[in-house]
Amino acid sequence: MVFDVSVALSWLLFLALFPMAFVWLRRAWRIGVRRDFSEVALKRGEPPPDAERWAPWCMVINGLAGLVAVFVILGVVVAALPYQAWSAIAGSTIWVKLLIDFALSRHAHTAARARRA
Repeated sequence: MVFDVSVALSWLLFLALFPMAFVWLRRAWRIGVRRDFSEVALKRGEPPPDAERWAPWCMVINGLAGLVAVFVILGVVVAALPYQAWSAIAGSTIWVKLLIDFALSRHAHTAARARRA
């Protein structure tokens, strides 16, 4: 194996899965078990006024993304998933999670503003 840019980026992606999985699962745990809605649908660091309404959605998004990241980590370490498979799953998970979180936060804040008017 020759160490070049693609190998470095692959290692970076794999190693970044560990803290991402931890943060996403911790966020799902805080929302679902501890009922802490301070990280639900954040927009500019602020949750919507009706954060409890959006909490189940945010918990599911973060929980699924965290579980998929753990699956990829275990798949690489234990099952020796091929590079193409695990990098595609990991990359798609990261992008889809970010886009759905963005859409949820915008929708939650817009719905709260429309309800006030």
